[in-house]
Amino acid sequence: MAVGVKDVAAAAGVSVGTVSNVLNRPDRVSERTVERVQRAIQELGFVRNDAARQLRAGRSRSIGLVVPDIANPFFAEVARGAEDRAADAGMTVLLGNSDESESRQTAHLELFHEQRVNGVLITPASEELDSLRRFSGGGMPIVLVDREVEEETFPSVAVDDVEGGRLAAQHLLDIGRRRLAFVGGQQTVRQVADRLRGARMAVSAVEGATLEIIEQPSLTVLQGREAGEKLTSRAPEDRPDAVFAANDLLAVGVLQAFSLMSSIRVPEDIALVGYDDIDFASAAVVPLSSVRQPARLIGWTGVDLLLKELEGAREERRVRFRPELVARDSTGG
Repeated sequence: MAVGVKDVAAAAGVSVGTVSNVLNRPDRVSERTVERVQRAIQELGFVRNDAARQLRAGRSRSIGLVVPDIANPFFAEVARGAEDRAADAGMTVLLGNSDESESRQTAHLELFHEQRVNGVLITPASEELDSLRRFSGGGMPIVLVDREVEEETFPSVAVDDVEGGRLAAQHLLDIGRRRLAFVGGQQTVRQVADRLRGARMAVSAVEGATLEIIEQPSLTVLQGREAGEKLTSRAPEDRPDAVFAANDLLAVGVLQAFSLMSSIRVPEDIALVGYDDIDFASAAVVPLSSVRQPARLIGWTGVDLLLKELEGAREERRVRFRPELVARDSTGG
């Protein structure tokens, strides 16, 4: 038979209300009483019924996080940052992977809503935000992560990806490259479109510079390798002399194609820049130059914004970080 709060109260010689205070508001109870109740809990093997408590309180101690691809080390770091800040507030993070699918994203949001999470951090699967507005309007606070919108509906934390794309292309132009290629995913993904827009800005300002676009279905190492194989199949005079990849996973794949399947030298023949500065970047066979964004700080700040929303504070709802170019061997150091 399950042990209840009444059993704990009887064993500790206190009221049910005192046990409730020990579990939820221990600062209201004397240290000696807390010790007595905790001893009774341990001896009886009592486990609190959080589901029932959530029904009474209307909220759980959890925060939802939905990202496009948790296998991407960038989003893994975002999740770590979110967990750190949530732990400071006595909460946990429930993680959902959307795979850039709106239906899967909606399924996660519905589950989080049923679980009465305190709110959700999300990197939207597409530009369509109506479903997010529906959940937000239904009382579930939502904070956009690695994404921002002009409207004031959602708080957001992001990096200036247009500036990041400009930094990457400008670096390649500064080392004398003029035939640039952008390897990215579908331009319906906001981050990809913004990084490409920044690269175009830099290239358009330099006479004689060109920018070729190589669009892959997704932002993975395998897709980067496929893009690299496309370039290696060309005659040397038809290849770009520099590649800017929309993220480091693509850049690693391109580098694999160049290193393992052809005689293309990096950076002598083709210079290469990635984006995100994941751990793989500095540990690659040829250490990758990359645009760094503070992934863990993004997750931490997202939870912080959510906590402020829950407190009713609205003075700071949009946070934008500046990216940083980190030059390594793939562009000459």
